[in-house]
Amino acid sequence: MTSPTPVWFITAASSGFGKYIAFEALSRGHKVIASARSTSRVADLKEAGAHVVALDVTSPLPDLEKIAEEANAKYGYITHLVNAAGYILVGGVEETSPKEDFDIFNTNVFGMLNVSKAFTPYLRATPGEKTITNFGSIGSWSGGPGYALYCGTKWACSGISEAQRAELEPFGIKVTVAEPGYFRTGFLNPGTKIVSEKRIKAYDDTAVGHVRGLLDQVDNNQPGDVIKGSKVLVDILTHSGAAEGKEIPIRVALGSDSPPAIREKMKTTEELLKEWDSITTKTDHE
Repeated sequence: MTSPTPVWFITAASSGFGKYIAFEALSRGHKVIASARSTSRVADLKEAGAHVVALDVTSPLPDLEKIAEEANAKYGYITHLVNAAGYILVGGVEETSPKEDFDIFNTNVFGMLNVSKAFTPYLRATPGEKTITNFGSIGSWSGGPGYALYCGTKWACSGISEAQRAELEPFGIKVTVAEPGYFRTGFLNPGTKIVSEKRIKAYDDTAVGHVRGLLDQVDNNQPGDVIKGSKVLVDILTHSGAAEGKEIPIRVALGSDSPPAIREKMKTTEELLKEWDSITTKTDHE
């Protein structure tokens, strides 16, 4: 019995990983439903053969559920959901406003949650293996001065994904979290990168101020190639190419810089635990 043609639903397909995962899937003869806040932003994917829909991940859940129902009806099933929507907020914790804090969590975390809630019933009903791919980051592992809110959202995405994996595996749904390092997308471009409206001069000569300038320098100079990264992800999610014969992992540390950063966090955490173990573990009832 031949496997059905994969059908992908991808959020934030107008740029970055969303766009290039869509192009990679199309190049393999898969069906793609590409979404963005405006369909004009995914006209190139439509021209390449994708079905396009307007979707804002911050929309109320009933609106997302209606889109999910219509998307599933397009081909009769969905096999791959990719939650690619997200952005960075630059600013110290003291500088970012409650609205800026809420907005980044609303897109990066609540948007991922609600899109997943809307599509999961259809994934559960689809026979065979299905996948949900959420986007964490190298920032899922280490908080950094000047982008704490972004790190907070990505830690949340990675933690939620681990729990989703355990919840949905009985239904044949493999949840994975992509944790890319620095890839050359428009992520840090002016207009895409959000900078806190409030700026406190006292932070200019601290790590927060340094990071502001560093992110400007890194923009368009990141080592990662998003086209290559997207190909690797599609290989992993379809057990093909470089990932043939391998199981879909709980996390994908994507890019040459991501695994070293994670290993360093593991190393420093282990050292911390050893240093304090004799004190912090003496807390049980006698």
